[in-house]
Parts: sequence; C-alpha cells; structure tokens
Amino acid sequence: MGWWPFGTVSCSKFFQRHMECSGPSPAPSAGSTQSEEARIRAAYAKRQKDDTRYSYFSMGHLFIMQEREQRLLALLKRHNLAPFHTKKILEVGCGTGYWLREFIKWGARPENITGIDLLADRVAEARYLCPEGIRIVYGNAAELAFPDATFDLVVQSTVFTSVLDASMKQQMASEILRVVKDDGFLLWYDYHVNNPWNPDVRGIKRREISQLFPGCRIKLQRLTLIPPLVRLLAPYSWLMCYMLGKIPWLCTHYLGLISKCGPVNPRHFSLGI
Repeated sequence: MGWWPFGTVSCSKFFQRHMECSGPSPAPSAGSTQSEEARIRAAYAKRQKDDTRYSYFSMGHLFIMQEREQRLLALLKRHNLAPFHTKKILEVGCGTGYWLREFIKWGARPENITGIDLLADRVAEARYLCPEGIRIVYGNAAELAFPDATFDLVVQSTVFTSVLDASMKQQMASEILRVVKDDGFLLWYDYHVNNPWNPDVRGIKRREISQLFPGCRIKLQRLTLIPPLVRLLAPYSWLMCYMLGKIPWLCTHYLGLISKCGPVNPRHFSLGI
C-alpha cells in the first residue's frame, strides 16, 4: 500500500534526457482525434444506465466510495492542498459531475470549479445536478481552452483508461501540465489492469504514466480491492474487504498525485513520501 516515486535520477536531469531523446510528442491528427472521439461516444452509449452495481444501496459500491474518499482526503491534506476554498479546480472527463459535487462538499467554492466532458448528454446532466456557479463545458481534454497555469488541482478519474489512442492520451497529458500551476497537482485515480469484460478500456500501468508525464514527480498508491470481490464480500464483512485491500496485488487502481518537477515546496513534501 506504499508510495512509489519514479526514477532515481534528479527530476531536472530526467526531464532533460527525455527531451533530448524523444523531442516533443506529436499532436493527434484531426482524423485520428475524430475517430477516437466517435469510438468513445459509441462505447459509452453501450453502457447500461442505472446499473445497480454503482448504487449507494450496494454495500460493495458504498465500501469502495467511502474507502476512496478517506484515502483521498488524507492524501490531499498530507500535501497541504486543504482547505479548498481558495483552490481553482478542473476535472477532465467530469461526466455527470460526481467529483465536482464532492469538492463542493469538501469545501471548494463553486465559482472556482470547472468541468469538461466529451459527451454532450453528460454535460447537460452535470449542469442540471451541480450547483450554480460551477462551470461545465463540452469539449475534448486534448484541447483545453484555458490559459496556462490556471488551476491548482486538475482531477482525472478513469479517463485515461477510456482513451485507446496513444497520441490523444499524450496530448491530454500535455494539456493538463499546461493548465496546472507550477506548484499545482494532477490528482490521478485510474486502474492499472485490463477489464476482461470491457474491450473499450485499457489499464494504465506505472511505466505508461511516467511516459505520459515525463520529468514529473509521480507518487502513487494502490487502492480499490477487485470490485467483483468487494461486491461479493461487502454485504457480509467490511472488515474482510478492508483486510484484503491491504494486499497490493488485489487492488486494481492507482490513487496519487503528479506534479511538475521544479524546486520542491517543503510544505507539499514535508513528510518525504
């Protein structure tokens, strides 16, 4: 359940070496982008709506959500990102606005929160469900219409695994780094294993994350016990779910923070983790 910093060389040397070897990543072509957007829309259109597996009346889902909230808030507090009332926050792939509303609950101001999503129906629902003041826009996270260094925190939750086109994923990562402040963070929550029942998504392992964000400080911890196992056990024993969740290879997701590599802010990394 520990933390895994990437690499042993200094951040500045790693970034310099990567840029010398690989150069800038090519932006996806218009045809490639349109094709991937169409694939994503078709994939989400196939998904079952009102799936009871994701209901808060499902003990398995409730366990996953509460465990994640506890670990996430502890993570953000440890890196001095709380309180949220002055923080500018962007979520890429905001869907119907679940995370946006969670940040309101945790103390963020609606006028400081922005969400963007590729699916028009989800944007419409998010605008309906979220408090006034939150800005929710329709668009592609590979082309963010925000100035450089705008946000203190950018959030992505199971977005990168929904994108199969490598060039689009790289462009999304580049855009996130462009709009986050130099002392800001990307909050990452996504799975690192493939779903054998869903060919429309692909897990992202630590190596690929480091390739998407070269020269960045990346700290991840494993989280979320295998969801089908949680759904099976949670109605009978939350303690069993908690204990099994301590075994790293039984956890399917990474939770962590990614930051630009620059002078270390001792307030952010005071615990040396």
